[in-house]
Amino acid sequence: MTCQGSEYNSSTMLDYVVVFTKGGIVLWDYNSAERSYTSCINNLIRSVILEERNADSKYFEEDNLAIQFKLDNELDLVYAVIFQKIIKLNYLDTLLFEMQQDFKRKFAEVLTSVRKLYSTYDFNEEFQNTLTTVEKSAKKVSRAPKQMRSYNESTKSKKNVASMYDENSKNESAKKVIQEIYKQPEISLTNENIIFENRKKLMEKMTAKKSPPEPKPKTPTSEKTGKKPRVWDLGGSTKDAVILDRSKDQPQDVQYKNVQSNIVGTMQGRIRDLEVESDDDNMQIEEEKISSSNSTPKSSGILSYFKVIVGSKKLSRAELQSILEKMRDHLISKNVAADIANKLCDSVATNLEGKSLGTFDSIASLVKNSLTTSLVRILSPKRRLDIIRDALEAKSSNRPYTITFCGVNGVGKSTNLAKICFWLIENDFSVLIAACDTFRAGAVEQLRTHTRHLNALHPPERHNGRTMVQLYEKGYGKDAAGIAMEAIKFAHDTCIDIVLVDTAGRMQDNEPLMRSLSKLIKVNDPDLVLFVGEALVGNEAVDQLVKFNQSLADYSSNENPHIIDGIVLTKFDTIDDKVGAAISMTYITGQPIVFVGTGQTYSDLKALNVNAVVRALMK
Repeated sequence: MTCQGSEYNSSTMLDYVVVFTKGGIVLWDYNSAERSYTSCINNLIRSVILEERNADSKYFEEDNLAIQFKLDNELDLVYAVIFQKIIKLNYLDTLLFEMQQDFKRKFAEVLTSVRKLYSTYDFNEEFQNTLTTVEKSAKKVSRAPKQMRSYNESTKSKKNVASMYDENSKNESAKKVIQEIYKQPEISLTNENIIFENRKKLMEKMTAKKSPPEPKPKTPTSEKTGKKPRVWDLGGSTKDAVILDRSKDQPQDVQYKNVQSNIVGTMQGRIRDLEVESDDDNMQIEEEKISSSNSTPKSSGILSYFKVIVGSKKLSRAELQSILEKMRDHLISKNVAADIANKLCDSVATNLEGKSLGTFDSIASLVKNSLTTSLVRILSPKRRLDIIRDALEAKSSNRPYTITFCGVNGVGKSTNLAKICFWLIENDFSVLIAACDTFRAGAVEQLRTHTRHLNALHPPERHNGRTMVQLYEKGYGKDAAGIAMEAIKFAHDTCIDIVLVDTAGRMQDNEPLMRSLSKLIKVNDPDLVLFVGEALVGNEAVDQLVKFNQSLADYSSNENPHIIDGIVLTKFDTIDDKVGAAISMTYITGQPIVFVGTGQTYSDLKALNVNAVVRALMK
């Protein structure tokens, strides 16, 4: 039930004050601007409170308005104040705190009863008194600034040589200078004495006997030889150039009939979820260790940090502070970026602060549920990509579905492109690989080798004479955007289903190459832009993603530039349970991790399950 507050003739600069439940039901409000703020409050609930991505700041902006709010997790209430963004009010934290205390004090019995949503809340008089008191206190604190002291009143004017010579002075060099001035005996030398001393030193130097040089041993004369070329081990010769030339197919290279034939048919349909080594049984063991009062062995994992809160009625911020520091170190040890770890801890604290604890046995389950719910909500992407569905829709429109791969050097773009290509041909899609990496030596040859392997696994006779994988190449040193455009046109003319564009690796700070990538994406407008990153990196992953997104937005002249749509996480089989890179990338972009590389064969491709990552994080 919405209870509207009356209008006051107050000089306050607050436009709207409201108390509502986390479900969106307004219990009391005060509207001094006489306008509707429904959309503003709805955006606050949708963008901040539900996602908890910015809940640590307690501040939200929309257009020319600003919202400062406070959460009451005990009663699931939100206290919010809306005001003009250009106005700086330093008493809002105190106002919200006093509002919360007064509101709970007056309606404690009603709020804890079942009838709380059908009750009338008359909070107008208490709010006006609280607001007046807080504003007066703020005016007393913000007094006029003190007048500047004159030079004679300052301590600098009283300094002299004696004051500089202080035993407690930190300037040791000044002390030595003063000691030399006051204590060093005076030495007076005339010009004649100086000339006499200099002549004496010169005579001693001239009359000094020089020791004869030691004779050098004679070396036997050797015949002069000309410059000889250096011979490298396993260097080869010009005769081996024909054998080492891989630019053309050799007869023995096309004989792949039985190569890895056991993986054919294993990747049909949806990508299988990744299984992380952490399950509910391990979590149950952790709960038993925490809930057992007589247990002496120390338990591991995040849940063990909350053993110190046993016996508390309500969780306070101060009580959680030391635990959150340990939790932050735990997240960083799992390879989570430091900034992301801080935000995760703040969000978890916001979710737990003010919660009422029951008996000793329920503490572990409460902590586990709160942590899991908060982390899953934060790490869940904004949308889920279904490439097979989108590719079928593009095929029905008689156009190729285009995917562009980008990333830094050496992360495995070409290798994972081949894995994704294998998954697509397993689902009966014909694929054209566009070799747009025209910088790295051997990039085109690498894709040509993958094309031969994939066509050997799925020969044309299995698909009614249709070649499943083709390579579109124009050599090295060419414009990547032009090659991609020609490849897409070729795929459209020859009715190829999907185009995979392989781009050159580039560092996120390389402006010319980032402009080239932005041009390729702007000109060709692919359906999907995938960022390929390593699971081994921590803070670097955040820096790469942020700068790639920023460059794609800055160097594009479109009003709505096409930025990264999804993430491919490579080398995931090398990190054990250190899943921090996945958490950092998903948190910073809000985009899903579409594929996870877990090995070196074409079938080593998985989909990332957020719940599995959270379980590994809490291990």
